[in-house]
Amino acid sequence: MTLRLATRSSPLALEQARRVQARLAACGVTDVEIVTTESEGDLRGDVPISALGGWGAFTNAIDRAVIEGRADVAVHSAKDLPSSVPAPELDLAAVPERADARDVLVGAGLEELAPGGLVLTGAPRRRAQLAHLRPDLCFGELRGNVKSRLDKLPDGGAVVVALAALERLGIALAAAEVLPLSVMLPQVGQGALALRCRMDDEASRASLEAIDDAIAHRCLLAERAFLAELGGGCRSPVGAYATSQASTGLMEIEAMIASGDGHLMLRRRLRGEDPTELGREVARQLLSEDGGAALLEGP
Repeated sequence: MTLRLATRSSPLALEQARRVQARLAACGVTDVEIVTTESEGDLRGDVPISALGGWGAFTNAIDRAVIEGRADVAVHSAKDLPSSVPAPELDLAAVPERADARDVLVGAGLEELAPGGLVLTGAPRRRAQLAHLRPDLCFGELRGNVKSRLDKLPDGGAVVVALAALERLGIALAAAEVLPLSVMLPQVGQGALALRCRMDDEASRASLEAIDDAIAHRCLLAERAFLAELGGGCRSPVGAYATSQASTGLMEIEAMIASGDGHLMLRRRLRGEDPTELGREVARQLLSEDGGAALLEGP
């Protein structure tokens, strides 16, 4: 039986699907086909994500292909999944080994940017964290695939992209500076792939189990539990990154909520064993003990 992988048609999405295909082949699953579809986010590249209803604009069409039987597995960038996935027919069956979750500046590094320097990014999370460190910077909107983003690099300025995206496209050398986690916490799920199949599709689930990375899966569950507990829309400047020790199962998550201008920045670090409860608890502490509820924007 052919295993059909549904993905967006952007160069990065196709490369990610090919990597899943290669991982499956290495585990003996060789009859794998890639099925492309266009998401609303791809078709309306000139519209801000918030105006399209959030990150589901990149995932809904892919999920529908699986639900309707045109494909067997949805291949998502985990960071694109909304906090509440509107497709209960599908299950997160596998999370392959995670790539580097950090962000990078292309163009000028953080210290190289002149006062008033222009940084292009469509992510409130990135703007807030950079503005917290450099309130003198100016920011502009940025949409499109990775190549089109890099083509918009302003003179003397910078664009912000995910390191994983550059690495997967073979252009990591374009990065002027890799931002440490102490400077820039990533978006929930950044660097990870989320493979979803129908709840009742045992054959596809069995194939995907071979490429599931238990640590990456647990970390993604923790980060997504944090995001779900916040209940905020995609416009909210929030970020989180979880790690897990293979030997003990002990997990650690660091999370943040910020004001849109970066003036207020709340960060918490917490340890625990259950990924879902860990993510929820760090969100509760940020919201109630640190006053983060006042910083969240609605969907």
